[in-house]
Amino acid sequence: MKGNAKVIATLNMLLAEELTAINEYMVHSEMCANWGFERLHKVIEKRAIDEMKHAEKLIARILFLEGTPVVSKLNPMHIGADVVAQLKNDHGAEATAVKLYNEAIPQAAEQGDNGTREMLEDILEDEETHIDWIESQLDQIKQMGAQNYLAEQTRA
Repeated sequence: MKGNAKVIATLNMLLAEELTAINEYMVHSEMCANWGFERLHKVIEKRAIDEMKHAEKLIARILFLEGTPVVSKLNPMHIGADVVAQLKNDHGAEATAVKLYNEAIPQAAEQGDNGTREMLEDILEDEETHIDWIESQLDQIKQMGAQNYLAEQTRA
């Protein structure tokens, strides 16, 4: 099915965001594993896998719309030097993703592409769940202090 060029361009822009997030989260996950923060390692690794699933959906939709997925473009990554910086950077990435999905959904609807709109709404829900988890972690750090928070992250 021939899709709208603007929608395909937007899907490729979102794909670049997801591919960037995968890489950033994998680096953060492995850094946490290296530091012995096993809980964070597992959760962040799962988030990277969630982003891979988003990228897969976007690629499939672009192909369905007879577009060409651009998988060679990554946006700048923001690798945190410590867990708090990582969480803050990840929060920024998720906030950007939520904003972009909220802008893309009405664009798809305006073009009469409700299949794309529904897919984007599903991904948006995941992104909102991610940002909620990150905000919870930042709240815990604020309430208990970074050292106490990190001590809890060493348990599997």
